[in-house]
Amino acid sequence: MQDWRMDEIHVKADLQRYLQSGRDALLWKLSGLNDYDARRPVVSTGTNLLGLVKHVAGVEIGYFGDCFARPFPNPPAWLDEDAEDNADMWATAGESLQDTVELYQRVWAHSDATIAALPLDAAGHVPWWSDRRNPVTLYQILIHEIAETHRHAGHADLARELIDGSAGLVAGNENLPFTQAATWAEHRDRLENVARGFLDGSA
Repeated sequence: MQDWRMDEIHVKADLQRYLQSGRDALLWKLSGLNDYDARRPVVSTGTNLLGLVKHVAGVEIGYFGDCFARPFPNPPAWLDEDAEDNADMWATAGESLQDTVELYQRVWAHSDATIAALPLDAAGHVPWWSDRRNPVTLYQILIHEIAETHRHAGHADLARELIDGSAGLVAGNENLPFTQAATWAEHRDRLENVARGFLDGSA
């Protein structure tokens, strides 16, 4: 069996492709929205689309920057230790939609430069993880960041659907079984009726 280390270029390419697909999916959920809808909280904990993008940008700054001694230049003030709690999960009035998206794109360019510059077994240190989990490798952080990004892209899926009913994976590949709103309404009603059967004992 071939040692994966002998094919590091292809392994990196696969991992980056999955990471980038999550980034693209997350940004697509902002497409066509005005500033209000991009920012408005859709659940009781305040989750909002622009905040998700801001959060994921901050996470990448830490994991692909500081953890490998490759700090992101001019990091935003909301990453400072004395910033208010949850500052990375929402955009202030002074942080425009465009500026936040452009920050994220600059961050992932910096992250991609780290990935290109280091071997997959390069050692890093995550200060907010326990000693038991350190040191880490670039390979581990890539896996971690793929999971992190896709987790929040999933949050964005639901947030966007709550805002205006839009759904789908990415532009040009919605990956949905139905396209008509009426079909979705029928499907939802069917699921509701099945669930209600467990309330009235008819299931």
